[in-house]
Amino acid sequence: MTMQADFIRPERDERQLVFLPADPGNARTLSREQVEHFNRYGFVSPLPALDGTQAAQLQSYIAGLVDHVVAAPDQRDSYSINAYHLTCRGLHDLIHTPAILDYVEDLLGPDIVAWGTTVFCKLPGDPKEVVLHQDAAYWPFTPTKTVTAWLAVDDSDEDNAAMRFVPGSHLYGALPHEDLPLDGTRVAKRQVIGAHRYTDRYVNRLAAGQVSLHSDLLLHGSPPNLSGRRRTGLTIRYAAAEVHTLAGWEWWYGGGVHCRGTVPQHWPDRRRPSGERPDLMASIAKSGIRLPSAD
Repeated sequence: MTMQADFIRPERDERQLVFLPADPGNARTLSREQVEHFNRYGFVSPLPALDGTQAAQLQSYIAGLVDHVVAAPDQRDSYSINAYHLTCRGLHDLIHTPAILDYVEDLLGPDIVAWGTTVFCKLPGDPKEVVLHQDAAYWPFTPTKTVTAWLAVDDSDEDNAAMRFVPGSHLYGALPHEDLPLDGTRVAKRQVIGAHRYTDRYVNRLAAGQVSLHSDLLLHGSPPNLSGRRRTGLTIRYAAAEVHTLAGWEWWYGGGVHCRGTVPQHWPDRRRPSGERPDLMASIAKSGIRLPSAD
């Protein structure tokens, strides 16, 4: 259930594909130095988000969700848990985690919407890589002011396929991507052209309960998980409220949740689910809500 990579034709691409830096002088939770690091390198990591008890509860909760999805009869897998905040109260509540929103506010400003969530679960021995890409290459939003919060459910390191960032690549603007065959060795097919040239890569090591933040223009990917340990993270896609879609792609607003400040009405505010109903997602996915790329 990943996006088709070639959905935006260049001749109708009117997006503002340029990094818009945060003002270090407005930081209240992050330090000035951390905001300057984000502006220079495109990410800030690691940051505390959940305490030990909360992290253990999250691990148990996500493990149950993954087991449910993998066991479903409709051929979903551990990479299919996209936009489940629409039906699962626990994921909807995580969007509003105060510590995460405080960090995001320092980078995007006071008016914030969350438009997507994805649980990325690399099971032990998973042979698939996530090829090097920019998220903005998949998304019909403008301006490019989405920050991804990557909340570690499990400890993530070199051995179990932690994400790799290319520091500073968010400043290159929109890079050309190519489509590769989905032959069982990769999760999504869109890769930056000349990926082998980007040899300077930061390993995003996180302990369970920590979070990283990265720009939608930052090149990133992850290798196969050849270890005996699971590597699971929850991504929450936060955007400045002024962000909008290209004409004709308004259904990308479908997963919107208002988080802070004043959010324009083109963004819906999805209600908190009454409980845990992951079984409802198969029908919701058919209704037209599009899903983000894999990390």
